[in-house]
Amino acid sequence: MKAIWNDQVIAESDNTIVIDNNHYFPKESVKSEYLEETDIYTTCPWKGRASYYSLNVNGKHNQDAAWYYAEPKEAAAQIKDHIAFWKGVKITG
Repeated sequence: MKAIWNDQVIAESDNTIVIDNNHYFPKESVKSEYLEETDIYTTCPWKGRASYYSLNVNGKHNQDAAWYYAEPKEAAAQIKDHIAFWKGVKITG
């Protein structure tokens, strides 16, 4: 699977985990140079507290377009150290 935004592959892995129709990419498969931490947090009742990254790719900014669970609840333990995308990021197989 690949995550693509602004004509750039930002993540690529054959080992994504799909939850709620979102592909969670292993952290090591994501190009960290495109990620910028934000102060935004949301809470999922069964996954826990999500933290967000914005994307900066080829001079364009996509605010809060990636999220991760640093300490997911037990029911979502498999997505620890994984990152998912939205806001126009295309996921292709």
